[in-house]
Amino acid sequence: MSQAKFNKATIAIHWLVLLLMIVTYCTMEFRGVFERGSDARETMKSVHYLFGLTIFFLTFLRVAIRFRFPYPAIEPTPPLWQHKLAALTHLVIYVWLLALPLIGWLILSAEGKPIPFWGMELPALIAENHDTAEALEEIHELVAKFGYALLGFHAIAAIYHHHIVKDNTLLRMKLK
Repeated sequence: MSQAKFNKATIAIHWLVLLLMIVTYCTMEFRGVFERGSDARETMKSVHYLFGLTIFFLTFLRVAIRFRFPYPAIEPTPPLWQHKLAALTHLVIYVWLLALPLIGWLILSAEGKPIPFWGMELPALIAENHDTAEALEEIHELVAKFGYALLGFHAIAAIYHHHIVKDNTLLRMKLK
């Protein structure tokens, strides 16, 4: 008999990353409320950087756990095309969860800014170059918007499976 739920570490990381993404998104959307150069605005940016990088490293951990523990089966078994679409969607989500913070790290590097991370300072990944930083900022914003649409699709699919199909897709990621 297969397991009914994901392991506790996977579930915890899934929901923690969601919370971190919400805060990370909100810090950028609401930073404009504060005057440029103000302590509050700088705090919003610092939280954005810190939580974005936290998502990056948690995603590596989640992928490592994924290889150690198999996904629990969806019951009843969905059609093959849905299984393939779900696998592709999850792969793209993982790539997005790694790419978006990595681009942010590259931006900070290109701006010549320090990259604090929970009491440590991460190394710059590229040399300071403000033109590169500006180009990366545009890419970062575009990739972010794509990801938010992707996550919306992911959430709608989970709700569809729970309320329409009535399978265990959403229950596998339930906290308790």
